[in-house]
Formats: sequence, C-alpha cells, structure tokens
Amino acid sequence: MGGVIEGFGVIAAIVLIGYLLGRTKALGENGRDVLTRLSFYVGTPALLLKMLSESDVSIIFSTPLLVSALSTFAAAGLFVLVGVLRRWNVRRTTIGALCSSYVNAGNLGIPIAVYVLGDATLVAPVMLFQLLVMTPIGLTVIDFSQAGERSSAWLRILAPFRNPIVICSLIGVGISLSGWRIPAPVLEPIGLLGHLSVPTVLLAFGISLHGSAMPAGGTERWPVLLSVVLKSVVHPVIAWAIGVGLFGLEGASLFAAVVISALPAAQNLFVYASHYNVGMRLARESILLSTILSVPVLFTVTALLG
Repeated sequence: MGGVIEGFGVIAAIVLIGYLLGRTKALGENGRDVLTRLSFYVGTPALLLKMLSESDVSIIFSTPLLVSALSTFAAAGLFVLVGVLRRWNVRRTTIGALCSSYVNAGNLGIPIAVYVLGDATLVAPVMLFQLLVMTPIGLTVIDFSQAGERSSAWLRILAPFRNPIVICSLIGVGISLSGWRIPAPVLEPIGLLGHLSVPTVLLAFGISLHGSAMPAGGTERWPVLLSVVLKSVVHPVIAWAIGVGLFGLEGASLFAAVVISALPAAQNLFVYASHYNVGMRLARESILLSTILSVPVLFTVTALLG
C-alpha cells in the first residue's frame, strides 16, 4: 500500500503549504482566485493538450473502461436524481454530481495504479474518459444553464466552446487522431505550462481551507454528505456489481476497476466550482472528506479483492 501513502502524502504536503499561504496571506486577498484562474486558463488546458495529443484515444474503448463509465454515470445520476427531487439549482447539482463520480485519476490515481495495481496504464482510460466525456458534459451544463435569459440560443450553444479546457481537449484529441505530433520546440513550453495545473489546484484548495467552517455543516450538509457517500462507498460498490454482474470480470481486472472507482473526488473540481462561483463549499468539503475516507476504503478493497 505504499502507493496509497505516497499519493496522499504528496497531496497533503502541497495542500498544507497552501493553507499556510492562506493563513499568512502571503499571496494577498486574491491569491486563491489568481491560482484558480491560472489553473483554469493556462495550466489545465496546457496539460490536457499535451496529454491527449500524445495519447492513444482508442484505449477508451475497453471492457474495464465500460465498467468505470457506467458506474460513474450511475453515481452522478443518483446525485442528480436527489437534486431534482429536492429542487436544487442546476449548476450546484452539476458540481455535486461531479464530486460524486469524478475520481482523482491523476496525482492519486497514477501512484496507486503503479504501487497497488502494478500498472500505471490501467488508469489512463479513466483519465481519458473523464477528460473527453465527463468534463465537457459537466462544464457544458454549467455554461448552458449560466447564460442569461436574454442570451440567444446560438450564444448558449457556443458557450462551451469558449471554455479553454474544452477547446484544448478537442484540439488534443484531433492531433492524436490525425497521427501528427507537435514539434518538440512547441511541445516543451506547453509541457512546462501544464506542470502548473496540479500544484496550483492544490495550493488554491489549501488556501480555501483557511478560515473555512467545519466540513458538512450548515446549508451544504446534506449535499456534501450525499456526494461523499456516493463517491466513497456507492461508486465502488456499483463498479463491483457491474463488473461481476454484467461483464463477468474477476481477478486483477475487477480489482483494478473497483480500486479506481474508490479514488476520491478530484481537486480540479474545486477549480471549476471557483471559476463559475457555484458550489465552492460543496466541492471543497466533498473533496476533503472523500479524500480522507478513501484511505480506509482503499485498504478495505485491497483486503477483499487484492
């Protein structure tokens, strides 16, 4: 379980530095906002462009990925169902649905795939699925529902395509499918900018923790608790049930699908919430609590299926 400890250790260290920056106000009053914008407009688009342009997008079509995709839609759908019944705001419900299903496949998923599953490539299809399907769907819903009533239908339709994350994801996929490779002198600065993505997200998340109320309190208590239970418990259980019941998975393939589904909510969801100024507390607390809870969950999954 060294991968679990290492992955959480890296995240905790950077988040702690962010918390100290927030406590000392070293970056000023707008430090968090600057970091989230830097990640949203520069770091994350550059990272996705480089990653997707160099990826084989055909690996998204595989049986283990189908298990992850179906369980992801199921977990998100359960949150949406509750949101509809409770008449929650569409954008807030979208953030909650993402927090219930969108796993931390990068800075946690990769080390866990290496040290627990023994193969880093096992997490790649899930990363591509989230980048190519979940992120565009989620941001499109937020963009579309955010447009004012006076906006034309055409402007609403085009809103997602003004999003730098969606734009760079589509460009990256296009380059990958074309077989062309970005020249090294161009790819190098893109790669350097892409390295900004993860640390800026974690630092902004740490800054946001300073002065925050106790998690799962106030008006966001039930949405937060719902998203955490769905992400940490229901999502991996659904993945197991689909893997066994629909596809007959067993052994290493089943273990990998359930472990990946048991990963906590990804930190970049907080960037999306901050950028659109919706559900920030829901995102922050869901990510924090699901990350803490994922430790015993991953140990349990490893003990039962590993």
